[in-house]
Amino acid sequence: MLAGSLISALNGAVSKILADDMSAMEIVFYRNIIGVFLILYALKHTPPKLSGGKWYLLITRGMFGFSAMILFFYTITTIPLGEAITLNKTSPLFVTILAYYLLKEHLDKTTLFALLIGFLGVVFIVKPFGMAVSYEHFLGILGGFFAAAAYTTIKKIKDIYDARIIVLSFVGMGTILPALLFTVAPYVEVPNAISFLFPTFSFPVSMKIWSLIIFMAIISTISQWLLTKAYSASNLSIIGVISYTNIPFAIGFGWMLGDAFPDALTFLGIGLIIFGGVLVGRAKKR
Repeated sequence: MLAGSLISALNGAVSKILADDMSAMEIVFYRNIIGVFLILYALKHTPPKLSGGKWYLLITRGMFGFSAMILFFYTITTIPLGEAITLNKTSPLFVTILAYYLLKEHLDKTTLFALLIGFLGVVFIVKPFGMAVSYEHFLGILGGFFAAAAYTTIKKIKDIYDARIIVLSFVGMGTILPALLFTVAPYVEVPNAISFLFPTFSFPVSMKIWSLIIFMAIISTISQWLLTKAYSASNLSIIGVISYTNIPFAIGFGWMLGDAFPDALTFLGIGLIIFGGVLVGRAKKR
């Protein structure tokens, strides 16, 4: 998990470097289209055994996953890397809320306290004290919500679909939807607030850019493999705590790339979100 968290933060740093030459939507597109080929190869090598069904939930999972990814990559390009990854880490808190309403899971006092602590942490990072909430920070929180919605959907279909099929729904929608948005972009005028969803598509010609894209795809795959191995091999509460180490790793990479070092309130907010996430994990284990 420690290695996976480090590589996950490195992946964010590579995305931030790529943002100097391409849009967030293009980063999402190239990352996912490579993932499609990898998953299709794995399925051809070893066909899935689960029966499937409820295809509409696969599409829903793909839509939520794509929404979470584009918002995450966009915030990486607009706010410090450590803050972007921390706001994405609010997803366990949203998962708890969605599981309560949609899956009828129990919500005890410890979990409610953890949710309060976590969202207080968000307040310290966003700093809406002057009633002027950063739009980019809001999108980061929204990305965490969509990630939680994707995770909640997975819980509904994990016993009927092979994990690779579920991942394919994610990378597939993450390839098809950007392609559609690239196609319509020249013909629509949109407000600046959502212009990042309709960028002009450009084919990279630089060997440096292609090297970074391929490197990002490789380390993303390695990171997912390491995280899967970690969750399969050890106590979930311990692994959950260690997973938050990608936040200090991301702060370090972001600082090396020119991000401002977090102030005291941001560090306090990061600590509260980590504490809230750990409490949620322990409450679920009980």
